[in-house]
Amino acid sequence: MEYKHVSVLYDEALEGLNIKKDGIYIDGTLGGAGHSKGILDRLDTGKLIGIDQDINAINNAKKKLKEYEDKVILVHNNFKNIKSILKDLDIDTVDGVLLDLGVSSYQLDEASRGFSYMQDAPLDMRMDEFSKISAWDIVNNYSEEELNRIISEYGEERWSKRIAKFIVNERMDKSIDTTRELVSVIKKAIPKGARNDGPHPGKRTFQAIRIEVNKELSILKDAILDIASVLNTKGRICIITFHSLEDRIVKNTFKYLYKDCICPTEYPICRCDKKREIKIITKKPIMPSQYEIETNPRARSAKLRIAQKI
Repeated sequence: MEYKHVSVLYDEALEGLNIKKDGIYIDGTLGGAGHSKGILDRLDTGKLIGIDQDINAINNAKKKLKEYEDKVILVHNNFKNIKSILKDLDIDTVDGVLLDLGVSSYQLDEASRGFSYMQDAPLDMRMDEFSKISAWDIVNNYSEEELNRIISEYGEERWSKRIAKFIVNERMDKSIDTTRELVSVIKKAIPKGARNDGPHPGKRTFQAIRIEVNKELSILKDAILDIASVLNTKGRICIITFHSLEDRIVKNTFKYLYKDCICPTEYPICRCDKKREIKIITKKPIMPSQYEIETNPRARSAKLRIAQKI
């Protein structure tokens, strides 16, 4: 299947990076390489490091970015390992990092990956197909309490307790093996009246399981802190999120990096030695235009936050 993905907030993200022609930049979520191509078009002697944990994205980028092969380095890895990736490349600091979080259009549209509640496929949801834990393991092995926790916390699903209970009851007879089987269980758990309101009944649960499979939230704060530590002065970090949990982590981590002191207010003098590392460029997140939402509905929940190293 051809790797298709429409880059969200394309112009806003590239403008936010404030690209220098001789700079070194990282696209930490390569995806369909749309943002990467835009960065490369703005470079002269500079370099781009494209990172993705999905080997399909890497293979696609090798073809799509072939004309730029003298100034692009592709790395099959997770952006959470950004410091070790740079160490392996013998690079100390960079001028900008872009993260476009969440699942790509390609991953959603390729049924076999098991990300979509709209297509029947084996329960998978791994962004890195070489990782050991899949959605099947979570759905069939997590306790009722664990399932309730992730569906409530990561999916913000009000019916999480019933869904978890129904999943556990269902798998007592046989394992839940496909996305269609999981959707069927979710629909049974959510009362009919509630299913008629809002998004597809499987949306929040699928989001929660995907986040758990790929540890999307647990790695984010530390990754942002590591990115800040490898930015040059005036280097930019641009992060695009797609749901409130991600956005909250980005916003709060930016606030932490902006603080000059984290001592309790009752301390008469600062004892923490915390120094301000960034200035926040976007006091409020940048949202997609109405035109972008109409032409690419998957952009509707996107938010872009930008910070600059001081």
